[in-house]
Amino acid sequence: MNYKQHLVLMGFLLVSMQASAQSKMTKTDSIFLKEKVVMESFISKGTSTYKMQASPEGYSVQLIGSDNLSVISKSGTIFSPLNDMKVNLLFKAIKKTDGSSMEIPYSVKVEGTYKDKGKNAKPFVIPSLREWHGGEGNFVLTAKSRIVVDAKYASILMQAAKVFQNDLVEQCKIKPAVFVGTPKAGDIFISLNANKEELGTEGYSLSIKDYVSINAAEYKGAFWGTRTILQILDKDVQHRSLAKGISRDYPKYEVRGFLLDVGRKYFKIDFLRDYVKMMSYYKMGDFQIHLSDNAFVKHFNDDWDSTYSGFRLESETYPQLATKGEFYTKKEFIDLQLLAESYGINIIPEIDVPAHSLAISKAFPQIASKEFGKDHLDIKNPETYTIVENIFKEYLEGKNPVFRFKEVHIGTDEYAKKEAEPFRKFTDHFIKYVQSFGKDVRIWGALTHAEGITPVTSKGVTMNAWYNGYADPLKMKELGYPLISTPDGLLYIVPAAGYYYDYLNLKHLYEKWEPVTIGNVVFKMGDPFIRGGMFAVWNDVAKNGITAQDVTDRVFPAIQVLSEKMWTGTGTTVNFDEFSSKAKGTNEGPGLNLRGKITAKDSLVVDFAMKGDDEIKKLHHATYVADGNRKVLSLKNSDSYVKLPFNEIGYNYTVSFKINPSENNAANAVLFQSNHSIVKLKQGNTSNLGFSHEGKDYDFGVVIPENKWTTIAITGDNNSTTLYLNGELVKKLTREKIPTGYKNDSIWVMKTLFFPLNTIGDSSNSFIGKMKDLKVFNQILSETQIQAI
Repeated sequence: MNYKQHLVLMGFLLVSMQASAQSKMTKTDSIFLKEKVVMESFISKGTSTYKMQASPEGYSVQLIGSDNLSVISKSGTIFSPLNDMKVNLLFKAIKKTDGSSMEIPYSVKVEGTYKDKGKNAKPFVIPSLREWHGGEGNFVLTAKSRIVVDAKYASILMQAAKVFQNDLVEQCKIKPAVFVGTPKAGDIFISLNANKEELGTEGYSLSIKDYVSINAAEYKGAFWGTRTILQILDKDVQHRSLAKGISRDYPKYEVRGFLLDVGRKYFKIDFLRDYVKMMSYYKMGDFQIHLSDNAFVKHFNDDWDSTYSGFRLESETYPQLATKGEFYTKKEFIDLQLLAESYGINIIPEIDVPAHSLAISKAFPQIASKEFGKDHLDIKNPETYTIVENIFKEYLEGKNPVFRFKEVHIGTDEYAKKEAEPFRKFTDHFIKYVQSFGKDVRIWGALTHAEGITPVTSKGVTMNAWYNGYADPLKMKELGYPLISTPDGLLYIVPAAGYYYDYLNLKHLYEKWEPVTIGNVVFKMGDPFIRGGMFAVWNDVAKNGITAQDVTDRVFPAIQVLSEKMWTGTGTTVNFDEFSSKAKGTNEGPGLNLRGKITAKDSLVVDFAMKGDDEIKKLHHATYVADGNRKVLSLKNSDSYVKLPFNEIGYNYTVSFKINPSENNAANAVLFQSNHSIVKLKQGNTSNLGFSHEGKDYDFGVVIPENKWTTIAITGDNNSTTLYLNGELVKKLTREKIPTGYKNDSIWVMKTLFFPLNTIGDSSNSFIGKMKDLKVFNQILSETQIQAI
């Protein structure tokens, strides 16, 4: 027998042993067990342990899973819920003679401590409180209230207390002192004196009485308790009152995640920092950052060298690797993770190999695949292993590595099927390599697509199950892979691509989905192999005009729905319409306004006549001058600007103003700007009114007259930007199909705008002229309404 034949035989034996160990029981055995195994269906209050009857002779029956570990743990310990609760248990029966097995799901009703729900209704927060018993009356936060940290756990909890304090300042305009010691009436007390078996790492108990008490077993649970309090306070008009009551709150699933593809679209580090805070507000614990990838070569005239690619981390080992001008320094990325730690978020960094790797092969052309395209690394080339090892090593080695968290994602998806065995070898090698640094590993499901005999490590590895044709979830479970439910057909957003979702089907997800559903496979409730779920934004179509703000417009409503589904599951009592209506009143979190929302008593949110008595913060080389029988704002120099008390307004909006430009304004003369976009009197050398953001320029094809007043109105939604002059529609810029130059290929290009409202004018290239009557509405007005202005 030669070496290759030996490998084939060993692989066959390995697969046979795995199949045998997981073989299903016969129908006769199943019928026998269903008759003989009788479970306890009701557990009365005060019972401490779920007691099973003895297993039938010749069989072993054991509890392997529970979909509510804070009521019935895997060991069978019972923790009384506040009200009656149904728990789905999962048992495994094994036949001793041949090792065949079957899973037995069973629902149990557990009697609660209280017979009713109490006086105060359960507060609406996202995700919902798992358990609540209402008290009577309200706790009121006052200027004398303190945040009190249990002295026993002060060194751990002080960071959470300080973040909470800053958030209360931002949201409630009150700054409670942080104190170590014993609480009194009016205080908020935080402790870690809870039972970890009961509440896990993320659960907490909440008591709102004369003082508020958050009690958890670990930091993250305590921090989630502060997010709940912030959300309840935000619903109160004065941001001071909490309904009295008690709660036990904990997640149904451990992994509740979101993936952002920064490889094909660069997002600034501050954007990622804001996402950490936003996700934390909704107790979404995993933020996977897809750090390397590339666009499709067909969108770049089938030329690999010009195809867009991104590698987003600074590399000292290979300085040529990071994308010039569009990467994060190691310090920035470490600081992001430190922020995430304080906010209860796990950062899951992903470097995607050996496919999706054009950014690497551009830096090292010698390891690009000659057969499958330059986005595939040549996995038969020993130098590929050396380079990829060195890339990971730089971020994993040392006492304080760049990748701080326990889990690291190594990609491993969509490699050429023809190379299944080398691909499996490569995957197994880098699983073990990353694990050698003390990390656990995540990978993309690909082992059905790359079927073969080369074994791939499953211990310490979690798989994103994204497409069942690439990785059959049931087979992956048999092979020992814990799964994160990431079904592409339900949870993939690819903005403006024309495939997958532009916006997720939130109603369907709310009513029908939770992580046990992966494609057409539905696992049993409580299956311990389902760690949780994750949705994703893939920026496949590089340079298509989608902005960071457009991404948030898609992500935010999905976070609201999916945080609910992954924390509580399908057992919600609030229908989708009611949830959606109430969710509109729940924001992004203290200090955040990524959606550019401006609110007032009605839809007219800004009304500045610009006579000199408006709420305008700062004038630089700008003044008010007489114009007829009134004053107007005048910007006389190229460095003239006015600071407004806003940054921008997001969809849906109408901005109206009157302008009288002087003669000979410069190219790119600025009318309005923010940190995200600029509206220009003259777009480049066109002389046309236009706007720019993220390196792309747009113009409306019309010149604004000089030395006369013109009324301009611009409306914007998530699909278009529309210009009106003197009440008449001039042009609507909307998504447009643009040929890419390769055969009949084309892409959709977006022309949306978050309207900038941070400054009028600019410190170096301001428009010169007069302006008056700035009005901003947080809705899109009709042409008739615009004419009425």
